[in-house]
Amino acid sequence: MKKVIYYGKVPIGGNNKVTVQSMTNTLTRDHVQTIKQIIELEEAGCEIVRVSVPDSDSLKAIDRIKRKISIPLVADIHFNYKLALDVLDTQIDAVRLNPGNFPKQYLKKVVLKAERNQIPIRIGVNSGSIDKKILKKYGNTPEALVKSAVQYVDYFESNGNNKIVVSVKSSNVVDTIEAYRLADKKIKYPLHIGVTEAGTYIRGAIKSSVALGILLNDGIGDTLRVSLSSHPVKEMAIAYQILKSLGLRKGGINIISCPTCARTCIDIISISEEIESRFGQISDDVTIAVMGCVVNGPGEAIHADIGIAGNPDGTGTLFEKGKIIKKIQNPKIEFLKILENFLISRNSN
Repeated sequence: MKKVIYYGKVPIGGNNKVTVQSMTNTLTRDHVQTIKQIIELEEAGCEIVRVSVPDSDSLKAIDRIKRKISIPLVADIHFNYKLALDVLDTQIDAVRLNPGNFPKQYLKKVVLKAERNQIPIRIGVNSGSIDKKILKKYGNTPEALVKSAVQYVDYFESNGNNKIVVSVKSSNVVDTIEAYRLADKKIKYPLHIGVTEAGTYIRGAIKSSVALGILLNDGIGDTLRVSLSSHPVKEMAIAYQILKSLGLRKGGINIISCPTCARTCIDIISISEEIESRFGQISDDVTIAVMGCVVNGPGEAIHADIGIAGNPDGTGTLFEKGKIIKKIQNPKIEFLKILENFLISRNSN
């Protein structure tokens, strides 16, 4: 079990739930747009948010942003140790930095000040920033990632700092999995898991789902981010679906829909997409089935709270918990209305 570290009031590690993070893609110095995006992320389920702090104007925006949001705020610092020192005097909840980007004499100042101010640091090591001596000896390998991370952990501890979260990300899925498996054995601090530079929406979602799914199923990972070259709000749906698929989170709709084939009698694609669009953000824990025909009807979706199955004449059969309720003439329009009333009724009880 990993040591518990707090980002603000949010615990990471121990027996606590795996938290979901994201990062803004606005200019941090534009606090108005950054706050707006963070609020969107909060509404989508983001529990910790990170902002880049590349300059003094971004630094000045931190406290303004912090006052307007409800979730912990993490500052991402690269290369500039002065910004790292200055951000520790703001209302920031945590800092993410890559120790390999700081000369040792300056890194020590940051480590000591973070400890004095009781602000945790995420040690972020990725395949592009492995310690040079380690890289020369081991090459760009998972072992090198972890050895580099362990070296930095030891350095932090030797300077009295033990408020640490660690990440050892790679853009390669297999390397990411292996690195975190090694890190889990060697590091007692919480692990932030993710695939760095995962790519576009579809490719990034697949890479992240494979890597994070395997790690989480092994019991590895205390907080995560699905990194996409897309709007950060889209990361939330993928992250939560990964967690729900493994039984690590509950709540929200779970859509069971069969693949289309020649037996399909209703437009299950448009019905499923409409359900996801209209009801995807609800917190109620409900399973909805959209089945194309009687073959994949109430029997295979017996555990669904509510569902529809297509009939050969283009009508639909409404069912709840595998029990047939009635026939409906216009499957899409009627089922969506029935579903809306069903969800309202559940929330009112």
